[in-house]
Amino acid sequence: MAMPMLVIFDCDGVLVDSEIIAARVEARLLTEAGYEISPEEMATRFAGLTGERIWDLAEAELGRPVPQAIRGRSEEEIDKALEAGLSPVAGVEEMLDRLDAAICICSNSTSARLEMELRKTGLYDRFRPFIYSARDLGEGKQKPAPDVFLHAAKEFSADPAEVIVVEDSTHGVAGAVAAGMRVIGFTGASHSWPGHADALTEAGAVTVVNRLALVPQTVAALAAWSALA
Repeated sequence: MAMPMLVIFDCDGVLVDSEIIAARVEARLLTEAGYEISPEEMATRFAGLTGERIWDLAEAELGRPVPQAIRGRSEEEIDKALEAGLSPVAGVEEMLDRLDAAICICSNSTSARLEMELRKTGLYDRFRPFIYSARDLGEGKQKPAPDVFLHAAKEFSADPAEVIVVEDSTHGVAGAVAAGMRVIGFTGASHSWPGHADALTEAGAVTVVNRLALVPQTVAALAAWSALA
């Protein structure tokens, strides 16, 4: 089976089913602050963005700051909810077993949250030490900026054109495309919504799958197509 030099995975919403958990917490707190929004709307509008960016956008739309007593609870309450209810996305272990390429994670989440999520779901040893948080790269480096993807490619001495990324958010897809990488969109986690696949395609994903079991064969097909091009 043909494989690329490197396969990069987003974590939240691809490997671990965390986006819906975070969306429920943030929707509740934003509504408490006067910005009424449902978890489903959170997933549609804000999936892939950092918590700080979500709150900044909400404040801009409200035209006023959110009380820090509410905003400051967000990360702690999300962590508690993840620790209590997080599970891996179905089929992740079997999918990883079938991939022969080098693998890593590129995420907008903090390193601490990534470690917690991956340990909670039993995936930490599958990826460490190749777990990259865009926040560790400095201000303004988060997706949709391409920096974390380019950092990973450099760490593996991989040509971005030979890297395939698996992403569930339009922001992640845009960042990977800007890095010169091909993207497989993923819509198989609990936060997926009608039109999700179309949104990922419009953002630049070359194809979209709704089950992790389809990732290895899709990666192989893209790698084979690249070799023939």
